[in-house]
Formats: sequence, structure tokens, C-alpha cells
Amino acid sequence: MLLLLLSQVTPTFAQEYPSRPITLVVPFSAGGPGDVIARLLGTSMSATLKQAVVIENVVGAGGTLGTNRVAKAPPDGYTLLLMHVGQATAPALYAKLPFDPIGDFAPIGLVTDVPMILIARPNFPAKDLKELIAHVRAQGDKVTYGNVGLGSASHLCGLMFMSAVQAKLTPVYYKGGGPALNDILAGHIDVYCDPATGPTPFIQAGTIPGYAITSKKRVSTLPNLPTSAEAGVPAFDVTTWYGMYAPRNTPKPIVDALVDALKKALKDPPLVNRFAELSMTPVEDERATPAALDAFLRTETDKWSRIIKQAGIEPQ
Repeated sequence: MLLLLLSQVTPTFAQEYPSRPITLVVPFSAGGPGDVIARLLGTSMSATLKQAVVIENVVGAGGTLGTNRVAKAPPDGYTLLLMHVGQATAPALYAKLPFDPIGDFAPIGLVTDVPMILIARPNFPAKDLKELIAHVRAQGDKVTYGNVGLGSASHLCGLMFMSAVQAKLTPVYYKGGGPALNDILAGHIDVYCDPATGPTPFIQAGTIPGYAITSKKRVSTLPNLPTSAEAGVPAFDVTTWYGMYAPRNTPKPIVDALVDALKKALKDPPLVNRFAELSMTPVEDERATPAALDAFLRTETDKWSRIIKQAGIEPQ
């Protein structure tokens, strides 16, 4: 009898969903990389799902407030999460999370890997990554670097850089990537590690120096900027990847509908072209799946747990 009921309910989910607008929660402020990605996805996915995808920025606590909102939402497919690598670092950074980053979510799929760029203030006394490393090793904690907070992309990139070059810099904390980038441009801080979406136009214009792209391949928007491996520091390898999630126990037909909409969005020419302008590439079909995101999240959680522990950072 139970199997018969399930067989009757499953098609109903598929036929009726979605019947009203969907909320896509972004746990960071408007205007940042995650917000830009979410709005592009929302526009494209809306066309497939025939319902509006509304972006809601739920800011605070390193992204955990917005993430918790989705974890506690009804598993009906109407509240979704777009979260970056912070989904993997949260267990090592927070002693008492109100949610399980793996167990409390139904993964939908990976979206994109956003490389980071190591940049410096105008007229910084280093012409390439080799000279930058020599400078920070010689100056030690006199060199300041921007940091958008615990678990942020800039925080993780800074940890990776300091670990790779065996140097200690002095962090300067900001409430968002915009203010940090503004202070780099104004010369108030020395170095900053930012997702490629932000500093690219300023590097293209020659306003600030870019030292390395932290991915395995160069980006088309900055073809002359070497990867960190090409510049001699292969251990400095970090990307800000993004994944989409629904609450745990979301019915499979709903997840399947969202996966289909995500895959179509990642092939949508306006999204693909805009991603390219922002130095991003949509993931391949096989990575835009629940299984791929689940496996990748587990691998990344293990990796960042080791790195954060090695940096001596205690969970807060």
C-alpha cells in the first residue's frame, strides 16, 4: 500500500512543482560574486521552471545565517541555497553550527569555480610573484592584507598563500569585498586576494598589479597573468567554487527538476557570456549533479579541515 501511495505522489510533485516563486538564498551581501552568480542563474532558471526565482540576501556570521535559513526551511523546493566553499570550511571554523553542512542539505549541483587573484595596492614594490614573496618574507607582519572575515574566500586564500610561502602577514578585516577592494585601490592596505570577478577590470586598466591567478589554467580576460604554478608556487591553489542546495528530504522529482533547470542555465548563452566576462566558466554537465556536488563537498571539507588546523585556527 505504501509503495502504491508513493507511486501516486511522485508524479504529482513533478507535475505541480513549481506552482509559485522560488527563493534562492545568498548568504552574502548584494553586489558580490555570489549575488551576481545567483541573479544570472535565477534569470535563466526562471525560464525553464516557468516561475520567478527571487534572490534573497541573508547576511551574517560568515554565511552561516543564510545557510541555516535554508537548512530549516520546508523541503518543498521553494527555498534554495547558493553557497561557496564556505560550506566545506564551516565545520572547521565554527564549534557549534546550527546545521550539518552535509547532512542537512539535498545537493543539486556545482555551478562554477571562481579563481582568485592575488593583487596589491598601486605602486607596490614588486613586479612579479617572486618579488612579492621576497618582500613579504623580508617585511613580515609589516605587510597588511585584506580579509573579509572568517571563512570568506579572501580569508581562505590568505591562509593558503601564507602557508605556501611560509610568511606571516597582518590581516585587516572588512565587512565586505567591496570595501576591501576600495582600500587596495586607495593604497590603504598592501595586498588582497579577491575572486577574479572583482579586480579584473582594474588589472586590465593597469590601476593595480595582479601577481597570480590561483587556478590551474589562465583566464581569457587576463591572458598575460600567470597561474600560481607557472609563477613558481604550485601549492598556492584555491578557487571559490559555488554549489546549489535544497533542504534535506526534498523529494527527488523536485531535485530532478532543479537539476534540469540548473544544467540548462549553465548552457544559456547570456549566462555563459557574462560568466566569461567575469573570468568564470560554468561547470560541465557531469558536475552539475547531486552526486558530483556531494562527493566534491566531502573532499573539500577534508582538505580545508587540514589546512585550517595547520594554520592554528581554533573553531569559534
